[in-house]
Amino acid sequence: MKISARNRFHGTVVACTSGAINAEVVIALAGGERLVAVVSCAAARELGLVAGREVIALVKAPWVTVLAGQGAAKLSARNCLAGRVRAVEGGAVNAQVSIELADGTVVCAVVTRAAVAELGLRPCVEAKAVINASDIVLGVPNRT
Repeated sequence: MKISARNRFHGTVVACTSGAINAEVVIALAGGERLVAVVSCAAARELGLVAGREVIALVKAPWVTVLAGQGAAKLSARNCLAGRVRAVEGGAVNAQVSIELADGTVVCAVVTRAAVAELGLRPCVEAKAVINASDIVLGVPNRT
């Protein structure tokens, strides 16, 4: 299947904790990072989200927030992936910012050109890709 989401993370479920309506899914990525996703309990059951299950996490680029610099910020978002800006591609209103993580994974974000200027985003600048747990769509490989 081809998809339009720019960000695709392959990983393994470490934990899946169900609540009354939603389940919190912790995913270990190849580079050692972890993602936390929140999905409905029904989806967690249908996908068989248990420890050890392979998953693909999808995140559209406009759903990624960019945090620049080294300082620690207090955020409500569960996912904060540290890296360096690899590239900034400017458009008329928005720009695509590519952040390369330590393992070489590239996370794409779409932000305004004003944000690029205000944050001083340019190649090699330290930055974090911030992703809300509820903005992650999970899929599982087909079992044959």
